[in-house]
Amino acid sequence: MAEKHFKYVIIGGGVAAGYAAREFAKHGLNPGELAIISKEAVAPYERPALSKGYLFPQGAARLPGFHVCVGSGGERLLPEWYSENGIELILSTEIVKADLASKTLTSAAGATFTYDILIIATGSTVINLSDFGTPGANANNIFYLREIDDADKLVAAIETKKNGKVVIVGGGYIGLELSAVMKMNNFDVTMVYPEPWCMPRLFTSDIAAFYEGYYANNGVKIDKGTLVVGFDSDANGDVTSVKLKDGRVLEADIVVVGVGGRPLTKLFKAQVEEEKGGIKTDGFFQTSVPGVYAVGDVATFPMKLYNDIRRVEHVDHARKSAEQAVKAIKASEEGKVIDEYDYLPYFYSRSFDLSWQFYGDNVGETVMFGDNDPASAKPKFGSYWIKDGKLLGAFLEGGSPDENKTISKLARLQPQVTDLEQLAKEGLSFASKI
Repeated sequence: MAEKHFKYVIIGGGVAAGYAAREFAKHGLNPGELAIISKEAVAPYERPALSKGYLFPQGAARLPGFHVCVGSGGERLLPEWYSENGIELILSTEIVKADLASKTLTSAAGATFTYDILIIATGSTVINLSDFGTPGANANNIFYLREIDDADKLVAAIETKKNGKVVIVGGGYIGLELSAVMKMNNFDVTMVYPEPWCMPRLFTSDIAAFYEGYYANNGVKIDKGTLVVGFDSDANGDVTSVKLKDGRVLEADIVVVGVGGRPLTKLFKAQVEEEKGGIKTDGFFQTSVPGVYAVGDVATFPMKLYNDIRRVEHVDHARKSAEQAVKAIKASEEGKVIDEYDYLPYFYSRSFDLSWQFYGDNVGETVMFGDNDPASAKPKFGSYWIKDGKLLGAFLEGGSPDENKTISKLARLQPQVTDLEQLAKEGLSFASKI
């Protein structure tokens, strides 16, 4: 099989790849200089749509509607956009070997690709319960949600198992968003997670209490503080029930598992420096190997704002890190200098009629404000995180675009706070004074 050479190769075809391609095109590309190699069969798309709009009972999102870069308000990059810009989109191609010393990538089919500059944008893979040897975890109708193929299988099961029972395993993003959308599809929904409250990596117990209450009011049953230890299936191999550690058994026609992900770094093991589970980069996303960059979920990078090194799994960082890497590559070629990445952590979610945004760092004491009654017609509340007299993090449920912008500014500026009681009274109005 003939070897193909490109000046730039992006390995991975997710959100980061699409945003990197757009940035390359902005700077000007010669035809055939850039290739994106993806194991998925479709051009890069906005992955968050899969756990949100894709599963809606009415008006569901479908491609080409959510190709990148529509998620951040940009132009949609349809498959033909890549060829119009001289970019080779190599789809349904899984790279199984990467030799960074010889700058060579090898696909499962034996094709080889060489490059001058590589951007690693492989993202994450879901953690599968069969990895832990959970009995029955390979039964039919147990789903994970990462790629469009996964979503299509779940859509088919929703149709087949109409109005049935679904058990959602996990209380993070996927758990909360999928529980809401399965309820909208008229399923009997139970969420199961081992932690004492939902979204424990970000939510305080007070914030979580609102969402658990709201979900309960919308008919979602929640079993927290217990583990799934196995599954039963029928003669066809279809899942029928979920076994819990506390001895209970939940009936299930469909199970959706969302218990986290792992960055896909194994192709590069022992070839690049790693830290905190990811590939270590500088503030331009260059790795320890010159000419090799890593972006998105796989990158452990300097978080300038907190003088720390972190890895961030979120679509916002995937977009921005990809753009930063390309700017750095082009600046280096032109003998120019750009600023180091200066990222403000940002997370968000939408489910039912709810919508929250969080900016900054969730460390220190917390101050809640606003109406966090799950029974309110239009709940609107927030929380600030204060450490060493500085406001470091801000969370807001039900905020307007302007209000969300204001709390992001707060988290970036880190104002001094001396009186927590006064801050609780002022709530959102505190932000307007800064």
